[in-house]
Amino acid sequence: MSHLAARPDLIARVRRIAGQVAAVEKALAADAPCATVLHRVAAVRGAVNGLLAEVIAEHLKDHVALPGLSDAERATGAEDLLAVIRRYAK
Repeated sequence: MSHLAARPDLIARVRRIAGQVAAVEKALAADAPCATVLHRVAAVRGAVNGLLAEVIAEHLKDHVALPGLSDAERATGAEDLLAVIRRYAK
């Protein structure tokens, strides 16, 4: 998926997620209240879900819906996406 390398906004999102995960670790190490930890973990989950949605949208656009793709390329793109959705749903 080299086309994602041209998306510095995705790298920025990952860096923000890394900061959120670090905040969870810091809260745990500082024996923060459970509610604080829960809110931070929920924020991480939301951020990861947002990133996943963005990458899925890019995958659909470039590997399933792009005009000029062969039927085999579309099938491969759809299979890749289905595998990710199945893994995520577990």
